[in-house]
Amino acid sequence: MDVSGSLSPAPKTPDQVRTDQLRDASQKLEAGFLAEMLKASGFGKTPDAFGGGTGEDQFTSFLVQAQAEKLVEAGGIGLAEHIFQALVEKE
Repeated sequence: MDVSGSLSPAPKTPDQVRTDQLRDASQKLEAGFLAEMLKASGFGKTPDAFGGGTGEDQFTSFLVQAQAEKLVEAGGIGLAEHIFQALVEKE
């Protein structure tokens, strides 16, 4: 008898749902900030020689955004937590 998938997690309370939404919003804001900082620092800029051309230029923003999101998942610079705490206090 297999019961490993038969138990579903308890439904979240409205407070837990709101907390998840606030945390997600703060992480997205930090990722956006980090993406802009990466762009400003020249990260993802197409090299002059042996670059990928127009195609690479068009998709660079997706790469920078994905890398910024991974930075946030790995702990980021702590901005998301400060934003989250400010949002929770405001609520």
